[in-house]
Amino acid sequence: MARPAFNAVNFLIRWLVALVLVFATFNPTPYSYYRWVTAPGSDNLALQALVGVALLILYVIFMRATWRSIGAIGLALAVAFFGAIVWVMIDQGLLDAGSDKIMTYVILVILATILAVGISWSHIRRRVTGQSDTDDLDE
Repeated sequence: MARPAFNAVNFLIRWLVALVLVFATFNPTPYSYYRWVTAPGSDNLALQALVGVALLILYVIFMRATWRSIGAIGLALAVAFFGAIVWVMIDQGLLDAGSDKIMTYVILVILATILAVGISWSHIRRRVTGQSDTDDLDE
């Protein structure tokens, strides 16, 4: 059975899911899981726990896939790469490093991008090199 081709739309979907996950968890606006659970007088503890567990499950899926596909070195390289991009943008006057809100958005987009690359890396690697990755399987 032939595998469906991995393309930019597939990556975009993964990136959008990662963005929703990251921004739903925390963002500079009042609309995030973090703001909801830390708001004074909140009485939706059971619902907050349910949403928290759902977010945790999604983070475990994304982070485990990212760690297994790119590993510590790949993660360090991704952070260095995006850090250098941000540094260039600040140096060129395209980003205001003094704005906490802007820098928070930039960091959240970078985090979502790293998660999306991590969860897509096996597909990207196969497209670039022709080599397939496999998980350890019991024989």
